[in-house]
Amino acid sequence: MEELNKKGELARQATYFLSRMSSDEKNRALNKVAGLLVERSQTIISANEIDLQEAKNNNIKGALLDRLRLNKERVESMAVGLEQIALLDDPVGEVISMKKRPNGLQIGQIRVPVGVIGIIYEARPNVTVDAFGLCIKTGNAVILRGGKEAINSNMAIVKTIQEALISEGVPPETVQLVENTTRDSAMAMMKLNQYLDILIPRGGAGLIQTVVENSTVPVIETGVGNCHAYADESANIKMAEDIIINAKTQRPGVCNAIETLLVHSSIADIFLPVICDKLYEYNVEIRGDKYVREIIGYAVPANEDDWYTEYLDLIIAVKVVHSLSDAIIHINKYGSGHSETIITESYTNARRFLSEIDAAAVYVNASTRFTDGYEFGFGAEIGISTQKLHARGPMGLKELTTTKYVIYGNGQIR
Repeated sequence: MEELNKKGELARQATYFLSRMSSDEKNRALNKVAGLLVERSQTIISANEIDLQEAKNNNIKGALLDRLRLNKERVESMAVGLEQIALLDDPVGEVISMKKRPNGLQIGQIRVPVGVIGIIYEARPNVTVDAFGLCIKTGNAVILRGGKEAINSNMAIVKTIQEALISEGVPPETVQLVENTTRDSAMAMMKLNQYLDILIPRGGAGLIQTVVENSTVPVIETGVGNCHAYADESANIKMAEDIIINAKTQRPGVCNAIETLLVHSSIADIFLPVICDKLYEYNVEIRGDKYVREIIGYAVPANEDDWYTEYLDLIIAVKVVHSLSDAIIHINKYGSGHSETIITESYTNARRFLSEIDAAAVYVNASTRFTDGYEFGFGAEIGISTQKLHARGPMGLKELTTTKYVIYGNGQIR
């Protein structure tokens, strides 16, 4: 596809400039973009309103519509994220190790940019800003291919970013948006080996699976969040209620919201009526196993597929388990390796849960909603990796770098 080849070539050229930028220059650019985003917030919101109306016309609603929506507060939050990135240490050039060999060679390992990063994502305009911020700070150019649902929002945001970059003497091709939102453009991006060094998909299971199966560009798999909360036999009931309500209802359409609740059988009779009635007040549909349905009359039957499902909606699957071992087995079988939490007063059980749960983020007595680059102090995130190679968990600055060996000699030959 001609558009992508051209953007790839321009992005590669931009990396040569970015590799020479000082930390101060990067930070000035980030702050300039942050200021212009706030200044142009109404223009961005107006473009977003077009996307919102089109989404409503296409019967998109609920949590998916919430992901798409921008308002003044959300635009200002994106700007604050850029300002926070500017305050973080620049990882590029960090000396990871340096040693001297017996022959006099000094061999060092330093942190360097990856190069050109591609991101395919769905209806989340904030990803556009987060991706730009993290990429410029790490000296990477980025090519963005957002979903058709957010095309007007993304175009307005990228135009604003590029205008700010030009004013700072930075190549606008540092960030580029693929305006063709057809499936063809996504497939072409997956084959753009000549220019892309890494491809990161952000979205639902279908998108991520398509990219993983079809891309010839190296992929960092992110995002699918079939997250669990386990209320242990020693759980503080009030604490468990607060954590579960937050983790399920605060923003149900995001990947770190819980989708399944496991409850120890010894507290089921007491805790299930409390938590399910509270969830019901938030319009959450309860899908329960037979033990749950014996206690909660309005729960609908859960089937095998429910344990695997990332609902991204006000739906939760609930299961009674008879031991911590049962909970661990269930989570490791059905979970997506994203975020899991245990509510317990038992130090032993907490330590075992931390040790045996196979996920990028494992919590004790806290909401899974904290699995987020901003909350982890990264300023923003490029995504949440659920794989194990190169990066795992929220991906901040260091995860967007690679390493290079530098060797100093004084005439050595082998």
